[in-house]
Amino acid sequence: MYDVVLLTLGSGRDAPGGGCGSGDACCGDGTTGDAGRARERCETPRVPVLACADALTARGARVETVTARSDAEIDEVLARLDGPPRPDGLAWPDPDSKTRLVVATASDGQLRAVVRRLVRRYAPPPSRRPADLPGNRTVPDLPPVGVLPLDPTHSGGQRDLAAQLGLPRDPAAVAAAVLDGTARRLDLLRNDGGSVTLDGALIGAADDAGRPLHWRGRIEVDDVVLSAGDDPLLACAIGNAGGYARLDGLPLLTAGDPTDGMVEVAVAVPVVTRAALGRKRMRFEVRRARGRAVAVVPRDERVPYLDDGVEGELSRKRSWWTEPAAWAVWTA
Repeated sequence: MYDVVLLTLGSGRDAPGGGCGSGDACCGDGTTGDAGRARERCETPRVPVLACADALTARGARVETVTARSDAEIDEVLARLDGPPRPDGLAWPDPDSKTRLVVATASDGQLRAVVRRLVRRYAPPPSRRPADLPGNRTVPDLPPVGVLPLDPTHSGGQRDLAAQLGLPRDPAAVAAAVLDGTARRLDLLRNDGGSVTLDGALIGAADDAGRPLHWRGRIEVDDVVLSAGDDPLLACAIGNAGGYARLDGLPLLTAGDPTDGMVEVAVAVPVVTRAALGRKRMRFEVRRARGRAVAVVPRDERVPYLDDGVEGELSRKRSWWTEPAAWAVWTA
């Protein structure tokens, strides 16, 4: 029978160099208010975690619940997925591991934090690239993870990655998928900033009224130029799945598929036309392209963005590229 680790990301505020790889909001969305209440909530396993642990135990699994408050504590858990020592000395996942990992997620950013640490652990340096690494990848097949959404009813408006992939949300169903299900392999986007993207990124910002603000940047997908840097852009969506397919009702991405080995990119450009009586009208033009890699070079000093729901700012060139079938989830 399997050993199962149920991993929850706790508050990183009190951990040296903390942040759990996704800012200081490891336990929830970072808007919990009183820090003491937030820490207490992080330290106490949530009801879905306890229910999943009970379901796994009832099936004979040996279960351990772990709350990680830093990247180092995440790494301690991931080390249990290592394979036997290799002659080249590289850390490598065990394809026949009897340890399975379940990540309890309050947000896609938390799941991304764990997958990012998997990449950091198992991606070999370019100078030590082994012969058994797939030619179109920089990482081996990462160990599958179970995903336990901490909002089983998914009451929010934005569909999280678990909902997009059709993964179970009920703790007992998650337990069954981890013990009896199959590993569904998915594409991963790596970027030259050292992170990863599971769902997608949305580059751009809005004013207090929710209206998109213009910015400029050069955007290339393989050899296709979507913007040379002169157009005023409203948004750029970079999609691995489909969570960033719309902006204020405007269709951006149309064919997000995390299993096709491609990244889909769309930019929204405002276009002014003149109607009858010379009145100006604003419409939007959406330019789309698909490929293996995308590069964004902002012309403005700082351009806000969301990457798997995690906020950031672009101030220099950023490139994303596809790692086909690099990571996996347990599914029924």
